[in-house]
Order: sequence, then structure tokens, then C-alpha cells
Amino acid sequence: MRVIAGKYRGKILSPPQNKNFRPTTDRIKETMFNILVSKGVIQDAVVLDLFCGSGALGIEALSRGAKSVIFNDAGLKSIAVTKKNLDVCGIKAQVMSLDYSFALKKLKDERFDLIFIDPPYDETYATKLFDLINEYEILRGDGVIVFEHYVKKDLQFLKDRFIIDNRACGNTALSFLTLKDKVLENSNEEK
Repeated sequence: MRVIAGKYRGKILSPPQNKNFRPTTDRIKETMFNILVSKGVIQDAVVLDLFCGSGALGIEALSRGAKSVIFNDAGLKSIAVTKKNLDVCGIKAQVMSLDYSFALKKLKDERFDLIFIDPPYDETYATKLFDLINEYEILRGDGVIVFEHYVKKDLQFLKDRFIIDNRACGNTALSFLTLKDKVLENSNEEK
């Protein structure tokens, strides 16, 4: 694993020593960030890396010009590796080790331009997770959520609230979600 572009380009990042850990491949990460850059989301963004694993996505965002990233993971081994990877890059950032629901509650007064959600593929709590994001309103109106998931995951439960841009990358899907209400509000204001 490495940082692909920007200020920390080429830095080698360590993965957690956990058999359940599924790092985002460099190819998928490059696809993800090319799309985010084309959407104008990265520069000066306030970012939440909710299931940070090794911290690779948040570090890539900082490398490409994000203003700040809050890293969170419930796994202590993942947090240790995230801190190690931040040290390798010389980055000072907030790192939390909380279950996603506690992390979102703690961050309820924050607003993020970009939220990375890359939970284990066998997770069963996606509906609750997105309900909490909605309840706490932590995504800015023009913000983007990147949800990395198994390509066959049904996202029908999100279609009422989000505009979804799906990209399949083998067995992995990248879903870029924007708030439907806010997009409609912005287009009405422009008229």
C-alpha cells in the first residue's frame, strides 16, 4: 500500500495485521480519487474516514489537499496502524477508536465535505449507519459520501435520500452519494 499522489506521494503504508482486513487496492483508490477530484471534492475538504482501517483513504485525501481528516475505527489494531502510517507521513490528525454509532454521535456537531465509509463487506448495519448520518446531519449539503461495498449489495434503501453514482471495480463497488434534497435545493436556487 502506498500514497498514490500529492504531498505524500510514494510513502509506503502498513496494513493492519488482521485476517479480516480488506485494504482498498491502489487501483480502486486511484479510481476513487480521480472521480473525487473530477467532482471538485478534495481540495480544502473536511473529511471523516469512519472505518479507517490503515488510514490510507484519509491520508490520500490529505496528500491531495484536504484541509483535515478525522480517522475512526473500532479495531485497536487498525488504530495502531493508522497512527503508525500518520507518523510515517508526518501528519498530525484526530484519531478515535469508537464503534461507528458512538463516533457519529460524538461528531454530531461537525459537518463534513467528504465521508469515507469502507466497512467490512459482511456488515449488516448499513441502514442504521446511514440513518445516523442523516439524523445528525454531519454531511454538508453539497458533500459526498464514498461507500465502498460488495458489488452485489442492494442500495435501494438509500435511493429516497441520496443520488447514487455507482462504479463497479471487480467484486468491489464504489458508490458516490450526494444528498438528494440539497442537490434539488441548489438547482432551484440557480434558476
